[in-house]
Amino acid sequence: MPDDLTKPLADRMRPRQLDEYIGQQHILKQGKPLYEAIKSGHLHSMIFWGPPGTGKTTLARIIAQHSDAEFIPLSAVLAGVKDIRDAVTQAKQTQLEQQRPTVLFVDEVHRFNKSQQDAFLPHVEDGTFYFVGATTENPSFALNNALLSRARVYVLNALTIEDLLVVLNQALSDKDRGLGALGITIAAPIKQQFAEAADGDARQLLNLLEIASELALAHDEREITEAFAKEVLS
Repeated sequence: MPDDLTKPLADRMRPRQLDEYIGQQHILKQGKPLYEAIKSGHLHSMIFWGPPGTGKTTLARIIAQHSDAEFIPLSAVLAGVKDIRDAVTQAKQTQLEQQRPTVLFVDEVHRFNKSQQDAFLPHVEDGTFYFVGATTENPSFALNNALLSRARVYVLNALTIEDLLVVLNQALSDKDRGLGALGITIAAPIKQQFAEAADGDARQLLNLLEIASELALAHDEREITEAFAKEVLS
């Protein structure tokens, strides 16, 4: 069934299964501890440290799905103590009524102060939820030692050019979620330009691709030419 095409392309193309996930093979290759934990549904609390657009949120969602866990997302930029309390209440309800675990995902977790970070500790310890935090800052400096001692840190790397080209080609060919139904085409050298301009960030790549495709369609074209690429990438 086609996805909601009003959503941004980067959101529509978010991987939904582990085998759709691109990159991070140093932690997600078969035989690696995180890969095996996800595949077996054995949850543990963890911190994802890496630059933007490397798949931290997506990986957290995939982990919850593979574990048949409730997924509660929070942004440390917007959330406060009340949001944390509400998440705890929801997780306890899920545990009691459905006998299912909860993954509490906190984006930009380094934005929480010490007392806010400490608020998670008793609920991680008693199994109310599994804590998954995402940060662009070094956890050793940005997070409390008490929280770090209860979560394993995984480093996510900027995506390679090869990874980004795979992401781009998937977006071009996917007829349900991507641009496949529109017949958008790009020559290989221009794909390379987009991948290089994204600087390891899949979200940035898909945002650039979406803008370029809209520009082409506005000119009644189906090919993202050098001229359109130059307009967007400049």
